[in-house]
Amino acid sequence: MNVAANFFVRWRVRLGYPLAIAVLAFSQPTPRSILLGALVGVLGLLLRAYAAGYLHKQEVLTVTGPYAYTRNPLYLGSAILALGTGIATRSWIPAAILIVYFAVFYSVVMQREAKELHLRHGASFDEYARAVPLFIPRLTPAKLSGNSAGSFSLNQYKKNHEWQAAAGFLFLLFVLVVIWRFRLG
Repeated sequence: MNVAANFFVRWRVRLGYPLAIAVLAFSQPTPRSILLGALVGVLGLLLRAYAAGYLHKQEVLTVTGPYAYTRNPLYLGSAILALGTGIATRSWIPAAILIVYFAVFYSVVMQREAKELHLRHGASFDEYARAVPLFIPRLTPAKLSGNSAGSFSLNQYKKNHEWQAAAGFLFLLFVLVVIWRFRLG
């Protein structure tokens, strides 16, 4: 892994905390913006949950379920969550922070993960990468040769600790409600 990719992987989460503080500090939430942001965010959470129920990290190349449409449904779900957060904050500054953070860090992380999957799965990953876009989903599922039929597993969802994304988003919405109430005086 090159130095820049290593930096982005290591600092993606660490930088998230101070950026979250900045996002909250510049937010101007209202009940309506929080509700609209929550509705969009739930779509992201549902996509992440769906993807996590298929994903067998470090075990197999997952190409079924949402992975037949995009190679990164978890990150697509995270992007939708970020959009929901931007809407909930009702301020262009937090929205800009989230867009820049996501675009910079996750584009590098997705490319690094693609290289790792290529090294681990070789020709199978190459076929998959040719058929399924990195981020923006296909309209129809890819049909791959030798595609093992995978299905959603609640146990796999739990194993991937995806509930943490939901808990984090709920906490964020709670903090935005507190900010709104505090600013009312």
